[in-house]
Amino acid sequence: MKIICIGRNYTNHIEELKNERPDEPVVFMKPDSAVLLKQHPFVIPEFSEEVHHELEIIVKINKVGKYIEPKFAHKYYDDISVGIDFTARDLQDKLKAKGLPWEKAKAFDGSAVIGDFLPKSDFVSLENLTFELKKNSETVQKGNTSLMLWKIDELVSYVSQFFTLKIGDIIFTGTPAGVGPVKPNDVLEGFLEDKKLFRIQVK
Repeated sequence: MKIICIGRNYTNHIEELKNERPDEPVVFMKPDSAVLLKQHPFVIPEFSEEVHHELEIIVKINKVGKYIEPKFAHKYYDDISVGIDFTARDLQDKLKAKGLPWEKAKAFDGSAVIGDFLPKSDFVSLENLTFELKKNSETVQKGNTSLMLWKIDELVSYVSQFFTLKIGDIIFTGTPAGVGPVKPNDVLEGFLEDKKLFRIQVK
């Protein structure tokens, strides 16, 4: 499986990090070794002093696809969830300042939290989904898919122009505002429409 991530897909997060609004989706990848194993804590890597949580809606691809038209994109995934794209922000800032790739800051081991999946048929509309992250029982991020610059089906279609999508691939669809640092002993819980889909501890 591969993990395809979308950056800068919510205006309030673009403004939060003082980034330029993109003309097309920003795409980066994480390897399968980035997946945080179930029941495992997230361990802050030794090379960073400022790891941020970025809560996102994620979708799991259910069949092989290439050059998928937007009108057919909904056929390529049945299940959705929430996940965290952990980011070593201090390292990312250094890499960005030098015009270098972000992978060391985004794709390190354990940097992708994948929540329990739910059938998309459980929801009335994927274009109006509320999701939130609680840190130590306090809401720190809250978003709604209605605020996406590019909707889920548009993203599936877009990334399929560059990468053949395969069964089990995961697409992280971008994070809303509210990203922030984590520290040892934090407890992070991810919710999609009030359903808790993951709980992890930080060490």
